[in-house]
Amino acid sequence: MGKLSKISASMMCANAFALSEGLQRLEDGGVEYLHMDVMDGHFVPNLGMSIDTMKSIRRRTKIPFDFHIMAFEPDSIVPLLEPREGDIVTIHVESTAQIQRTIERTRRFGCKVFAALNPATSLMALDELVHYVDGVNLMMVNPGFAGQRMSEPCIDKARRLRGFLEERGRGGINVEVDGNISVEKAHLLRGLGADIFVVGTSSIFVGDSISPEAIDALRAAIA
Repeated sequence: MGKLSKISASMMCANAFALSEGLQRLEDGGVEYLHMDVMDGHFVPNLGMSIDTMKSIRRRTKIPFDFHIMAFEPDSIVPLLEPREGDIVTIHVESTAQIQRTIERTRRFGCKVFAALNPATSLMALDELVHYVDGVNLMMVNPGFAGQRMSEPCIDKARRLRGFLEERGRGGINVEVDGNISVEKAHLLRGLGADIFVVGTSSIFVGDSISPEAIDALRAAIA
């Protein structure tokens, strides 16, 4: 498996009316990233958190951000996010015709840069990109909404990804999985080589709160 496993908590699932309490529970649980979904209503049929809201969260925590840009024209969005060292910025290969240029521009902020693949996008879309990115975000559901079900083809794709990367001399980069990551599926995907787990209502967000017990169970499953 190689890399240590890490948790990225999906903030679109957080209770906005108890955000301070939620952030404290995530910090107490040692969560490594806060996953920020940036959506434009066009690339995906939903709208994400506002820039102002994300900046407000930034002022209240030291947990690094894991920005997931689900939007066309990501070049115009990245500077607004003000990514910093320790953050991740993920860009979809389907979102721009000039993704290599976008990756290079994003890297200037000192953050890590990941490439994301939708479920129906072939691993071969990464063939010319793997030497430019720090990781791959493998979408296990179609992006845009929480609470979807993971399909078997996505699990098979995750099973093939590590071998794909190793064949190209990039077996050491991060593999992030996103979508319907329950404790059981996290354990399965950890065994297939995933090391960063984006989690929401399928695991640590229970009702209107964050469950410390669920964080502990997830941590044990991906250890």
